[in-house]
Amino acid sequence: MSADPSSSTSRTVAVIGAGPVGCLAAMAFAKRGWRVEIYEGRADLRLPESRANLALRSINLAISHRGIVALQAVNSAAADRFLADAIPMHGRMVHTTAGKEETIYYDRDHQHINSIDRAVLNQGLLDELFFRHKVQNIDFDGKKMTARDLETGRDVEAHFDLCIGADGSYSVVRRQMMRVMRMDFQQTYMKDEYMELRMPSGVGASGESTFLLHPNRLHIWPRHSFMLIALPNKDKTFTCTLFAPSTEFDKLDTVDKFLSWFEHHFPDAHRHIGADALAKDYSRNPRCPLICTTSNPYHYKDRAIILGDAAHAMVPFYGQGLNCGLEDVRVLSALLQAEGITSDKTSEDPTIVDPRLAHALAYYSEHRHEDLVAICDLAQNNYVEMRHDVTSPMFLFKKAVDNVLYMLSRRQRLSLASFGSALASVPFPAGEPSEWIPLYTMVTFRPDVSYATAQRKARRQARVLTVLGWLTASAVGAGSLLALVASYDRARRLLTR
Repeated sequence: MSADPSSSTSRTVAVIGAGPVGCLAAMAFAKRGWRVEIYEGRADLRLPESRANLALRSINLAISHRGIVALQAVNSAAADRFLADAIPMHGRMVHTTAGKEETIYYDRDHQHINSIDRAVLNQGLLDELFFRHKVQNIDFDGKKMTARDLETGRDVEAHFDLCIGADGSYSVVRRQMMRVMRMDFQQTYMKDEYMELRMPSGVGASGESTFLLHPNRLHIWPRHSFMLIALPNKDKTFTCTLFAPSTEFDKLDTVDKFLSWFEHHFPDAHRHIGADALAKDYSRNPRCPLICTTSNPYHYKDRAIILGDAAHAMVPFYGQGLNCGLEDVRVLSALLQAEGITSDKTSEDPTIVDPRLAHALAYYSEHRHEDLVAICDLAQNNYVEMRHDVTSPMFLFKKAVDNVLYMLSRRQRLSLASFGSALASVPFPAGEPSEWIPLYTMVTFRPDVSYATAQRKARRQARVLTVLGWLTASAVGAGSLLALVASYDRARRLLTR
């Protein structure tokens, strides 16, 4: 760990953070011939005790086309293993207060997103991993850092040629970069928090485990100012997440108040989970904040870059946090390829800057920023849609018209397989599709459309849908008024006979 990289002819990349984004970054650089070292402050996530602690918070991830294409670009075999453990979800199943269930499909072609265990990406993907090593200090100009072995309490020194910060929304790498460069950074807490709950599996006629809800749906209980969601697991359970304003959680300060409130608003979920399990989760699981961070730029010279939540933590309501982070890796890898950057050392002197690598990282910062701002905005806006709009007639009308216009204008259906090879070496897709495409489809199922392009196109389309909605409402209203006048005339004639 303390070996100087000058002893090797290959460059060393130090990846800080062993989550899915860090793992994929490690794979991408290893594939390009770099020497890879990964540092993670937590214990090995593959150990049972670590999994038990992780279960206190959501272990589910929703992966869609962008994330899958990023995996395929780096390691197609890993992508296949990943999808083998995934559960497809073809749409949202909305649970009303009256107990009714209605499916709203994500896409008219019934394309799906996938529910997956967070640990899958962390198994069998790592070259050289240092768990329980927390980064203390990074000297970017000297290309070295100090990490503390949490088992022994000793500080050890490590050298690198490039440092990748994939260490989450409270990134140590980002804080260290801000000491040596001018980085714009903003951190915002939402007024809402979330709590994890767990729905057990059911028992079938033959005693086998079964799902208590439809397994191929993302279940939503929208209640205007708060909501409950549930994602399926391979063991036939569901991981449920309750989102509510902090002020609402504050009122539920006892188990009895929580159970009574939960049963009133989510009676079917209360029945499936059970009062005892709900009480246990309420007492054990913490209330967690929802945080959004933005930063710019994302790099420092030729020696550091932040990816994933370290660069752009977003709220989870578009299911794009993981997908966006994995796409970060694909974009960076494609840029390095385009610049012809290899793993060969360019100099033994750590003070000398590699101009090509520095240019690639700067290009990433400049051109990726617009997309990251766009998806963070879209994720926040989608919360309103999920907890409130999905139950409104206007939303359902616009959704129907959206799909009709999509069907009428679409030239061809682009499958997931068609994106893999095309985007492996294309960091930033160019142009905007000419046909009508719903926003959710662009964001979730069209990795060839950038987030910023999707946002701009969707704003124009939304104006058209709003006009159509008002015209339809006006026509219906005018028809109702004419019918009312005619009825009045008939009644008046009868009374005057």
